[in-house]
Amino acid sequence: MFDPKAIDDIANRLASAIPPGLSNLKEDLEKTFQAVLQGALGKLDLVTREEFEVQKMVLAKTRSKLEDLEKRVSAMEGTALNKEEL
Repeated sequence: MFDPKAIDDIANRLASAIPPGLSNLKEDLEKTFQAVLQGALGKLDLVTREEFEVQKMVLAKTRSKLEDLEKRVSAMEGTALNKEEL
């Protein structure tokens, strides 16, 4: 789901923030950061931007159809009431 390059980039930036005196730990910490990030992000129920945009369009289309149907029902109810009055 997540781009491994993005996770690697974040882990690398975190490891780069380590003070120079601890540079011997940098590689180990970078691997640990990657594992922690992948584990944490893997637990989240997330979708890609593309999937989100598709669902947004589906929702907009459904909402539009619902509004049209509501108008049609209202018109039919109005017609039914007018016939009852006669």
